[in-house]
Amino acid sequence: MIRHNVAEFLTGKARDPRIGFVTVTAVEVSADLTHACVRVSVMGSDEEKAKSLEGLASAARFLRAGLARELPLRTAPELRFELDRGQEHAMRIARLLKELKEGAD
Repeated sequence: MIRHNVAEFLTGKARDPRIGFVTVTAVEVSADLTHACVRVSVMGSDEEKAKSLEGLASAARFLRAGLARELPLRTAPELRFELDRGQEHAMRIARLLKELKEGAD
């Protein structure tokens, strides 16, 4: 539910120009539901990724308030955004395998 609400916010309500093309890939919530680590994938250069994370960090309090209204929880979790580099690693591995295959031919 948290992942869905955060993704919905990013697609429609985020007004910070620093937040670029961001996809929420996963959310890990602590056992007591007080903290949530939101993993995001960001398209662009390293500089654009850093700016997007800054924008997300500044929007975290606003987003937490929105979660408190939307979710049936006693307290809304404090949000922390982290870059998910899984897609980048997968693309790098695919590129390396392609290069190896081409080198063998």
